[in-house]
Amino acid sequence: MTVGVLAVQGDVREHVRVLERLGVAVRPVLRPEHLKGLAGIVLPGGESTAMWRLMGPTGLGDALRRELREGLPALGTCAGMILLAREITNWPERYLGVLDIAVERNATGRQVDSFETTLSADGLGELPAVFIRAPLVRRTGPGVTVLARWGEAPVLVREGRVLGASFHPELTGDTRVHGLFLELCKERR
Repeated sequence: MTVGVLAVQGDVREHVRVLERLGVAVRPVLRPEHLKGLAGIVLPGGESTAMWRLMGPTGLGDALRRELREGLPALGTCAGMILLAREITNWPERYLGVLDIAVERNATGRQVDSFETTLSADGLGELPAVFIRAPLVRRTGPGVTVLARWGEAPVLVREGRVLGASFHPELTGDTRVHGLFLELCKERR
């Protein structure tokens, strides 16, 4: 099984390390042809606008949207969740639009407001979570399952084979969120 990591910008290496630690072959995704044969894809944290603009010239954004609509499993963390979201409440652009949530960009504050906490996640137990200028989910569609909340805000959600996390599981040393994602990838095969 080979899993892709969107590699145009963001914390790519950190996700690659976690996936390799879990015994998965990893392919950096920079062009549409890199999507061929993937069991799933991780969209890392970083800067969603920069990521989207960097995908444009190669056609990667459109190709990725097609693959996701055809059932390619995905894990989007922080900016990756923004890319997946159907709506962004405080930003005029829309990106991939395959996860039926509305997110607010930078809802937890500026970089200096970053923090670590523990979340209780359905099916995963107590999870360490790192929030860095994190988006928060402000609305979920009827097909979306909330797996974890920070206060009242959903911060780990699932719709079909798509997972979205407001936080950075790749920065904690805990592999359970990635493990859940890999289970979704195996289901597709």
